[in-house]
Amino acid sequence: MAPSRIIGIIAGSGVYPETFIAAARRHSPGVKLAVAAFHGETKPELADQADAIEWFRVAQLGKMIKFFKREGVTEAVMMGQISPKNLFDLRPDLRVLMMLARVKERNAETLFGAIAEELAKDGITVLNATTFLDDHLPGPGHVCGPALKKRQLTDAEFGFRIAKQTSALDIGQSVVVRRGTVLAVEAFEGTNDCIKRGGELGRGKEVILVKVSKPNQDFRFDVPVVGPQTIETCAAAGVTGIAIEAGRTLLLERNGVAALCERHRIGIHAVE
Repeated sequence: MAPSRIIGIIAGSGVYPETFIAAARRHSPGVKLAVAAFHGETKPELADQADAIEWFRVAQLGKMIKFFKREGVTEAVMMGQISPKNLFDLRPDLRVLMMLARVKERNAETLFGAIAEELAKDGITVLNATTFLDDHLPGPGHVCGPALKKRQLTDAEFGFRIAKQTSALDIGQSVVVRRGTVLAVEAFEGTNDCIKRGGELGRGKEVILVKVSKPNQDFRFDVPVVGPQTIETCAAAGVTGIAIEAGRTLLLERNGVAALCERHRIGIHAVE
């Protein structure tokens, strides 16, 4: 019997790809899932969850598209992170070199957008990275862990305004704040290093992480995500509260996140 859909997964690190696989199996019985995995990034366990998997170096776009076409992929999703060190150690194939020559500004949106255009040339449509994951997008209000105090909620609103402006400039989607002061702004280094810098400067006292989507966010890629690793990093850095954008931030492994938040006394609140 032919599969109902054939979806390719461009899988970076973390639990995002496996969360998508479980949701896709649940929402679309009979779906075939082909995983493009990356050495040093993708979890090896995905091999047991996928119908097909092939391993690549970052920037082997031509080879990846050949794999998808061989497996009959007509739709694809991009999810999971690629560490900055790998993005600076590219050995691009010819297709990537030609793509990069056309991209004048190199940020997440332009680069991923260019990859989506290359996939489209071969008949592969890039889906929203939230496909099948609506129940992982918390609504407004308290999410889990201790409820944020009034001062923390004030900082959350302040940080929300700042993060919206930095994300609009393609700098980053997260900020760390304390009592009306911006301690750290996420840039190319990623959220975890931003958390560490902010926590160190705030000395673990009333420090809040705020994470938002970009204005006019392209939900095919670069969707803000909070998962167990985020909570562990916050706990180690002394961050006691997390504010996310309601309905536009993915919360992965919610039960595990809730348990970690209770253990470390970190509250998560969704701002509308």
